[in-house]
Amino acid sequence: MDKTYNPQDIEQSLYQKWEENGYFKPSGEGDSYSIMIPPPNVTGSLHMGHAFQDTIMDTLIRFKRMQGNNTLWQVGTDHAGIATQMVVERKLAAEEDKTRHDLGRDAFIDKIWQWKNESGGTITKQLRRLGASVDWDRERFTMDDGLSEAVKEVFVRLYKDDLIYRGKRLVNWDPKLHTAISDLEVENKDKQGHMWNMRYPLADGVKTQDGKDYIVVATTRPETMLGDTGVAVNPDDERYQNLIGKEVLLPIVNRRIPIVADEHADMEKGTGCVKITPAHDFNDNEVGKRHQLPMINVFNKDAAILSEGETFTFDGKPLQLDAPIPERFHGLDRFDARKQVVAEFEQAGLLEKIDDHCLTVPYGDRSGVVIEPLLTDQWYVRVAPLAEPAIKAVEDGDIEFVPKQYENMYFSWMRDIQDWCISRQLWWGHRIPAWYDNDGNVYVGRDEAEVRREHNLDDDVTLSQDDDVLDTWFSSALWTFSTLGWPNNVEDLKVFHPSNVLVTGFDIIFFWVARMIMMTLHFIKDDNGKPQVPFKTVYVTGLIRDENGDKMSKSKGNVLDPLDMIDGIDLESLVTKRTGNMMQPQLAKKIEKNTRKTFAEGIEPHGTDALRFTLAAMASTGRDINWDMNRLEGYRNFCNKLWNASRYVLMNTEEQDCGFNDAQREYSLADRWIQGQFQQTVKTFTEHLDNYRFDLAANTIYEFTWNQFCDWYLELTKPVLFKGTETQQRGTRHTLITVLEGLLRLMHPLMPYITETIWQRVAPLAGIDADTIMTQAFPAFEQDKVDSTAMADLEWMKQFIVAIRNIRGEMDISPSKPLNVLLAQASAEDTRRLQENQTFLAALAKLEDVTVLDNVDDAPACATAYVGQLEIMIPMAGLIDVDAELARIAKQLEKAEKGLAQVEKKLANEKFVNNAPEAVLEKEKSKLAEYSEAKAKLLEQKAKIESL
Repeated sequence: MDKTYNPQDIEQSLYQKWEENGYFKPSGEGDSYSIMIPPPNVTGSLHMGHAFQDTIMDTLIRFKRMQGNNTLWQVGTDHAGIATQMVVERKLAAEEDKTRHDLGRDAFIDKIWQWKNESGGTITKQLRRLGASVDWDRERFTMDDGLSEAVKEVFVRLYKDDLIYRGKRLVNWDPKLHTAISDLEVENKDKQGHMWNMRYPLADGVKTQDGKDYIVVATTRPETMLGDTGVAVNPDDERYQNLIGKEVLLPIVNRRIPIVADEHADMEKGTGCVKITPAHDFNDNEVGKRHQLPMINVFNKDAAILSEGETFTFDGKPLQLDAPIPERFHGLDRFDARKQVVAEFEQAGLLEKIDDHCLTVPYGDRSGVVIEPLLTDQWYVRVAPLAEPAIKAVEDGDIEFVPKQYENMYFSWMRDIQDWCISRQLWWGHRIPAWYDNDGNVYVGRDEAEVRREHNLDDDVTLSQDDDVLDTWFSSALWTFSTLGWPNNVEDLKVFHPSNVLVTGFDIIFFWVARMIMMTLHFIKDDNGKPQVPFKTVYVTGLIRDENGDKMSKSKGNVLDPLDMIDGIDLESLVTKRTGNMMQPQLAKKIEKNTRKTFAEGIEPHGTDALRFTLAAMASTGRDINWDMNRLEGYRNFCNKLWNASRYVLMNTEEQDCGFNDAQREYSLADRWIQGQFQQTVKTFTEHLDNYRFDLAANTIYEFTWNQFCDWYLELTKPVLFKGTETQQRGTRHTLITVLEGLLRLMHPLMPYITETIWQRVAPLAGIDADTIMTQAFPAFEQDKVDSTAMADLEWMKQFIVAIRNIRGEMDISPSKPLNVLLAQASAEDTRRLQENQTFLAALAKLEDVTVLDNVDDAPACATAYVGQLEIMIPMAGLIDVDAELARIAKQLEKAEKGLAQVEKKLANEKFVNNAPEAVLEKEKSKLAEYSEAKAKLLEQKAKIESL
C-alpha cells in the first residue's frame, strides 16, 4: 500500500469499477430491502443537506446488502417545474434575446428537454462522488414516459372518484411568474412597515357608543380596501354591540358593506374593528365564508387594479353585483394603488394615523416579488377522505417516524387538512389531462381520443386541452410506486414495495411525506386487497447549519459545498464562489471578509470517507447540526490512522505464515482481548444502525479503531512479533488479519472507499477470493469469541500501564527510562495477572523490576497510583533532579495561582455576576475549578519531591 493515504487517488476510479460491475443492482436473493431516494431537482447541485441524507441512505443500503438482503436504492430526479422553466427562460434571453412566448409552448418545451439532456445531470454526477450505491440502470425522471403515464392514470382515477375538482379559490399568486405556488415556495420575511388606521363612515346616521359617526379599521395593505365586503367586530366587544348588523359606507368606491360579529376580530388589538377582504386575504376568506359575504377581486394577474371588481360567491360562481372601481385606479400597480388610497383617505380627512409596524411579508422564493393572495380557477384534490386512512396508518404503527415526536407534527397537519391546489400556470410539467369544448364543458381523460370515445364527441366538436400543468409535488407523491413500473409492470412492486425507510427533512413532512402516504394507500393494494403504505419508517433529519448555528443560504454567503470538503478549494476560489453573483457590493464585501477570516487558507482536501464519517458522527436523531471543520479534520486524521495501522498489519503479515492453514496457533492475552472487543463492537454497532443512531454507530467504530485496535492492540503485538515463539507469532498474525478484515467489513457502510482499498490487500491474506468487499457478509456477533477473563485481565493491564505512564508524566520522567516498581496490597488475582503478563508489562510500561512488598511501611519516598486496591509505587530517589523539578513545579504553581486569583476576583465582582450571561458565568466557574484542581495537584507533587 502507498505510504500516504490519498483519497483522490482511489475514489473515482473505484466508484467507476463498482458501477461497471453492477454491484449496486439488487442481488435477487434474500429478503427485499428498498429505499427510494428523495428526487433532487434536475436543476440542482449537491448541497450539504443532500450529502447528509445520501450518506445515511447509502450507509443503510450497504449495511443491508452485506447482511444478505436483496437491496434496491431507487434513484431519480424531479422535473422541478418553476425552477427548470426559469433556468431555460434565462438561458433563452441571454443567448437568443427571446422569451418563451416568442417560441411558443411546444418549441419552448423542446428547448427544456434539450437543456435537460445536456445540463440536467449535474447532481447525479455529484451523487457518484459521495459513493452513493444506487442502481443507475433504474434511474427515473418525473417527466419520463412511465411516470407521465402514472400521473395521468392517478389524475383520471381521482377525478372519477370525485376526489379531484376544479374551483375558484384563494391561492398564493406570484405576479411575476403568473402562477399559483405552494406554501413551501413562499419565503416569509420580517420587514419594517406601516399600519394605516383608516376611518370608515357609518351609514344611515348610526353612531358609536361614544358618539362617533365612523369606526376605525387598521390595515397593512390599504389598497385591498377596494375589495372590502365587510367589517368584523368581536361578538363580546361591548363597544360595538349596537353596530352589529349595521353598515358602513366604504370610502372611494361608496359601497355599503355590513358589520358582522366574528371572533377573528381581536378586542385587544388596535380598535377591535377589522376590514374583511375575502378575495385578497386567507383569514378574511374564512370570515367571509362564515358570513357568506361576497368575494370581490380587484387585481389582475400582474397584481394591478382592474377596471371593475370581479364578484363571486364562495362556491366560485359569478355574482351579479356591481363593483365599479374609479377610473383613476385602473391599471395601477398594487403599491402605487396603496399610495393613491392613502392619499385620498388623508385628503378626505379619513386617515386617523399611521404607525410604524413590524410585519411578515410573503415573497416568492424564485421570483423575489411579494406574493399576492388571489382568486383564481385551479384544480384541487379533495384531501379529507384520503387523509383518514393516512392518519390511521401512523396511529396503528404501520408507519413509524424516527424520532417519534414528528408524528405529532404529522397529525396536526393531517387533522386540519385543506384541499390541495395541484394546478400551476406553467408550460413545463405534466399538462392537466382535461379538455374543454366551446361551451366550457370539461372532460377528463388519459388523452383526447379517450375523451371523445367515452363522451361520444364527434370530430366536429372542438376540444382544447387545459393549459395548466400539475404541481411537481403531485408527481413526486407517486414516487414509491410509479418508479417501480405502476400502473403497467407491477412485478417490481411485489418485490420492493412497500419500501423500508424514507430519509427526509421535517420541512416536507406535509408537502411530500403525507401526500405519498395518502396516494399510495389509495392506489396500491397487496394481494389481499389491503392498502399498502409507501414505506415502513420515516427517518427525519435535522438541518445542517453553519459553524455559528445559522441556516446556510447564498444571501448570507455561508453555504458549504460538500465537494469542496472532498476535493479542497483555495481561498480565492472560495471567495469568488460565495460573492461572484452578489448584486449588493456591501453584502459581498462583508461575506468576503467573513470567508477570509473563517477559511484563512482555503479548505484542504479531506476525501469522501472523512466527509461521510463526519456527517454520520454528527447525526444525532432529528437534531440540527452545526457544521464543524475541526471534526472533519479530525475524521480525516482517523482515515490516516486506519491507513497507517493497516500498513503496519500488512508489513507484519505479508509473505508470513498467518495461521490460515492447519499449523498450530497460540493466542496471546492481547489477541483474545481484541477478538472479544471486536465482537462487542460488532454487536453495539449493528444495534445502533438498526435503531438509526448513526452518531452512536460512528462513535462506536471510532473508539474501537483508534483506542482499542490502533493505540493498544498494535502496541501489544510488538512483544510477540519481535520476541514470541513461532506459534505465538502465528496466532498474533492471524488475529491481526482476521480483526482488520472484519473491521473493514464493519466500517464499509460508513466509509466505502478506504475500506474497499485496504480490504483488497488484506482479503487474500485471509484466504478470501472475492472481487469486492461490498458483497461480503456483514460481521455478525459471535458470543463464543468473547473471552470474558481475557477481556478483564487486559483491562486491568491497561490500567496498570496507564498508571505508570501517568506517574512518568507528572514527574517528568523520560518514557525510555526503565523503572523499578514496588507493589502493595496485591490480591491473588493481581499476582496471577502480573506473573502471566510480565512480558507485556515490561515492554509497554518499560519496567526493570517489579517487587511485591509485604509491608508498605518499608517503602521509600514514592510516587503512587492505584489499580483497584493494588498500590503501585515508584521510588523517586535518583530518578529526577530535585532542584530542577521543584523549580519547574514552582513556575507552574505561580501560573495556576495567578489564573486562580483573576477568576476569583471576577466572580467576587457583584456587577459582573449580576450582568454576565449564564454561559459566561459557567465558563468562569469552570475555570475556577480547573485552576483549583491544578494548584492542588502541583502542591501535592511539590510535597512529594521535597520529601526525597
